[in-house]
Amino acid sequence: MKENNHIQAIPQDVLTQVQTKIQEVQTLLAPYMLALTPEERRELPKMGAKTIGFVEKAYEFAKQNPNLIPPYLDVAAFGVDFADASGLWTIHNMVRQLDEGLDDTEMTAGSEAYQAALVFYKSVKMASAQNIPGAKAVYEELKTRFPQRGGKREPSGTE
Repeated sequence: MKENNHIQAIPQDVLTQVQTKIQEVQTLLAPYMLALTPEERRELPKMGAKTIGFVEKAYEFAKQNPNLIPPYLDVAAFGVDFADASGLWTIHNMVRQLDEGLDDTEMTAGSEAYQAALVFYKSVKMASAQNIPGAKAVYEELKTRFPQRGGKREPSGTE
């Protein structure tokens, strides 16, 4: 078994606080959130890291040069869109960093727990084969819960 990298338990009260705060954020933003279909997502031109500077400068120039604004462009709506896109961009980057840390930690903890389960399963299987009291019941229960991949086979510990 590899070295255990996830060694500090996250207290349940911390997890509960995080869930509460995430729910608070969802509640705060809910009135402003939109839902797009996959087709709408594909069709929209995207503002990203390379275009945010362009959009910002265009908005500044539009405010400074009202004579250049076409009559069909609503500059006030442009300002609202840019302000919200910029503000959400910052929040989204923070959430992405959090998501990456959550994903890495969850993956590590899950992998280490799965590896420990495999070690225990193999030990119980050997104990069952040697008729050690209580081992057969544990082995039979674990065997029914082991996720099968493809054909029926025993876990190898490297899956």
